[in-house]
Amino acid sequence: MSAQLDFSGYETDGFYDELFDENRQPRPGAELLANSIASLAPGELLRRQGAIDHAMMRMGITFTVYGDDRGTEKIWPFDIIPRIIGPTEWDVIDRGLKQRIQALNCFVNDIYHDQNIIQDGILPRELLEDAASFRPQCVGLNPPRGVWVHITGTDLIRHNDGQIYVLEDNLRCPSGVSYVLQNRLLMKRSFPQIFKASRVRPVIDYPSDLLRTLQSLAPDILEPTIVLLTPGVFNSAYYEHSFLAQQMGVELVEGRDLVVKDGYVFMRTTRGFQRVDVIYRRIDDDFIDPHAFREDSVLGVPGIMEAYRNGRVALANAPGTGVADDKVIYSFVPDMIKYYLNEEATLPNVETYICHRPEDRKYVLEHLDELVVKPANESGGYGMLIGPNSTLEERKKFAELIKNNPRNYIAQPTLSLSRVPTLIDNQFEGRHVDLRPYILYGESIKVLPGGLTRVALRKGSLIVNSSQGGGSKDTWVVAADDVELPEST
Repeated sequence: MSAQLDFSGYETDGFYDELFDENRQPRPGAELLANSIASLAPGELLRRQGAIDHAMMRMGITFTVYGDDRGTEKIWPFDIIPRIIGPTEWDVIDRGLKQRIQALNCFVNDIYHDQNIIQDGILPRELLEDAASFRPQCVGLNPPRGVWVHITGTDLIRHNDGQIYVLEDNLRCPSGVSYVLQNRLLMKRSFPQIFKASRVRPVIDYPSDLLRTLQSLAPDILEPTIVLLTPGVFNSAYYEHSFLAQQMGVELVEGRDLVVKDGYVFMRTTRGFQRVDVIYRRIDDDFIDPHAFREDSVLGVPGIMEAYRNGRVALANAPGTGVADDKVIYSFVPDMIKYYLNEEATLPNVETYICHRPEDRKYVLEHLDELVVKPANESGGYGMLIGPNSTLEERKKFAELIKNNPRNYIAQPTLSLSRVPTLIDNQFEGRHVDLRPYILYGESIKVLPGGLTRVALRKGSLIVNSSQGGGSKDTWVVAADDVELPEST
């Protein structure tokens, strides 16, 4: 017989917990969820988790891990206990993300034009010139509406002090939003009454909002032809590419499906060539055009950058935005907000040491056992050193890496990421989480309520990336009492 699952024995272990306070009482907005789970019949929560896992498999909700001997395609790991964010806190996050994206867009536009932020001594020139993701080919480009950054995923964490910090920005091809939408669909099926009674803000409008954002890039065309450009079925995010294309009602294409003729981009169809107006590209800059970037790329479209430069096709995100993903450049975002917007940052950065600076480098080398060291342009949790969990040999290796290429490394304090109760081996245990909200910038800036809560499923781990054993949870943003929600959320 299955045991009754409730939170009576759940311990926060001194970490900030998103659902329970230090007295193990549900935080505002979480009371109904905690009480409802406690009232379920023995075995019922496990049954619902199993039903979700089965649905994930049946629906083909997958991601790809390269180099795994057990196979590359994995079912998306999902935990049934959601993360809950109250309305007041979400308002701060929403405001802070809009501010941040506006400043980052100003920055990208500036560095590919007048570079005033360098002329005025805010950003050292050598940090820009040595940035691996700076694209000289993009100097002088003028994207539609002056918007470079159309789709962003910004990673947030909460420390033990309760403060939300920005960990990094993802402005090239941010992934994961398809899992937000599918997680929500499955959770609504599992807890329909709790979901509605908790006044959770909807995420269902994201595909239509994304489509409107893309349509805004072709303001002079009544019904622009939009496509989603994917590297192909072997890409780790191919499931998301096909899902979003289907949800928006646009064609999913590979580079071989497109051709540049007479200065315009066309799509091959069974009825002949069809002109393309907007491309939501999920291909990195290096591979999008062998004439402009890597000559050996077979994923992109020869000549597409020339068509883009001449205003004959729109690209989202604009090429060159990856410079703002650089983790060294990240440390200057609060300065950008002050410089371009004359405002203080609503959401603070994590304290960051730039190894390019001699004084920062000296401190980092002397405190490797306390810090998290990251390369400037890696993603997915790769290439990192987590000092408190490292060996002497690993620290010696990173010391040499830093000395040999200091521009490529930053270091940050090891923060105590907040936790959420997670169903582990038929009981609740705390697991560390982060949060990736998604921001769309078209005619206006819009933040998806919630985002992807990624969870480190391995006990004690701070790495939430799915490629390294992480999973996800649904994120419930609770609406204020005076906000009217649609009937179907």
